[in-house]
Amino acid sequence: MGETENHHHPPPPPQVVPPPSAPPNLGLSRGPTWTPAEQLHQLQYCIHSNPSWPQALLLAFQHYIVNLGTTVLIASTIVPRMGGDHGDKARVIQALLFMSGINTLLQTLIGSRLPTVMGASFAYTLPLLSIINDYTDEAFTSEHDRFVRGMRTIQGSLIVSSFVNIILGYSRAWGEMTRLFSPIVVVPVVCLVGLGLFARGFPLLGNCVEIGLPMLILLVISQQYLKRIHSRAHLILERFALLLCIGIIWAFAAILTVSGAYNNVKPATKQSCRTDRSYLMSSAPWIKIPYPFQWGTPIFRATHVFGMIGAALVSSAESTGTFFAAARLSGATAPPAHVLSRSIGLQGVGMLIEGLFGSLVGTTASVENVGLLGLTHIGSRRVVQISTGFMIFFSIFGKFGAFFASIPLPIFAAIYCVLLGIVAATGITFIQFANNNSMRNIYVLGVSLFLGLSIPQYFAMNTPLDGHGPVRTDAGWFNNILNTIFSSPATVAIIVGTVLDNTLEAKHVDDRGVPWWKPFQHSKGDVRTEEFYSYPLRLNEYMPTRFL
Repeated sequence: MGETENHHHPPPPPQVVPPPSAPPNLGLSRGPTWTPAEQLHQLQYCIHSNPSWPQALLLAFQHYIVNLGTTVLIASTIVPRMGGDHGDKARVIQALLFMSGINTLLQTLIGSRLPTVMGASFAYTLPLLSIINDYTDEAFTSEHDRFVRGMRTIQGSLIVSSFVNIILGYSRAWGEMTRLFSPIVVVPVVCLVGLGLFARGFPLLGNCVEIGLPMLILLVISQQYLKRIHSRAHLILERFALLLCIGIIWAFAAILTVSGAYNNVKPATKQSCRTDRSYLMSSAPWIKIPYPFQWGTPIFRATHVFGMIGAALVSSAESTGTFFAAARLSGATAPPAHVLSRSIGLQGVGMLIEGLFGSLVGTTASVENVGLLGLTHIGSRRVVQISTGFMIFFSIFGKFGAFFASIPLPIFAAIYCVLLGIVAATGITFIQFANNNSMRNIYVLGVSLFLGLSIPQYFAMNTPLDGHGPVRTDAGWFNNILNTIFSSPATVAIIVGTVLDNTLEAKHVDDRGVPWWKPFQHSKGDVRTEEFYSYPLRLNEYMPTRFL
């Protein structure tokens, strides 16, 4: 008993409470995740790799055909309203193709260095309508004289407004502005570069459904499904299905035309469906080399110049978004600020040349040709450079170019339904470099995308055929600038996205993707920049550093 009383038991050890287990990662439990990829790995040829010469020639011709559709559409829409006849339309198409070839070659050599075709821009439509409206009430001896007067006015407006882009580019002001971008801004800009052109898709296709819809269905089936039947079919159809489909549907349209299927339809249907309604083969000259001041001495009018300045700014904004998409689809890193500056400056130089040579509109980076990079999985710079040879050749030898220019526009519209969608989806991929679970980012993206579509739609709905938009003050030049700028989805997205992203909780740089974005804004920020964007033939060693 005594021993028991004197015995002391040691205190029990304290119980250690195990830490709460982390919640299960539902993403991993449901499937794999993918890390952000700065470069696409499914491209067969990237920006500085080249396919064989026979394939390169066919792919280059494909780029020429895709660019031709927009060129013919702009000329067919504007030239008749200016008073021009079929011969004038053929000359305008030749001039547009010639300048497209020259500017594309310059951009791929000493501009952006990306595989982008510089094609005719719809941004100049409102200034052109303003010029057309001003000359409608004037008395001319013939409609052709009215057309020539309008072309001379366009020449003068392009020449003066080109210096805006030259100054913005080579002063590096444009590049400094792009430093305010982040992936949150790039997403809506690139998306709306593609989605903003929706009117050139199914609405244009619907003008001749019996041609456009088979083209769309055949292109999707052959290029995406039939290519999986055999390895050799995969190679051919993935790269050249576009040309094959155009040939088949074009022949089908010719059969319908010859058989009299369109003899008793509305004139608008005949214009869209028949293969003999362009009248380019009969009116185009065999050989015609565009030359400076081919329409006469330029006419300079302040109101029209300011309207064209607005179009020049819009084309610069749209080209910037297209360059980001082109870099992504060609296997390059995002273009740095100095590359964007020199490309916009060179675009201004090209605009000056276009004014001298009497082009109908200025050029911008072709969205549909960038989509073709993603469709074929070939982002080779050399292919696009070869395509300039086709543009220049067919612009000089008019009869040959007119043959391909007679392809019905609904066929091109079916192609654009696919190509523009690829560019829009490319913009979405930039969200991987930012926090897509941030409510702040969701807000900026949503507002930028919606206003980028809604504001231009409002301007389009309230702009009658005379080109006078909703902004109607006593200052015509002010009206032209604002109506042009706010009619562009990509431009509105840049304005809204940049303001919101840099003023709304801008200190959250990690959520905005700034750490990923910042190295690409400097020439030495990423080791791959020089590989993709340096000048050819070691020209970097002889160029002033402010141009590099």
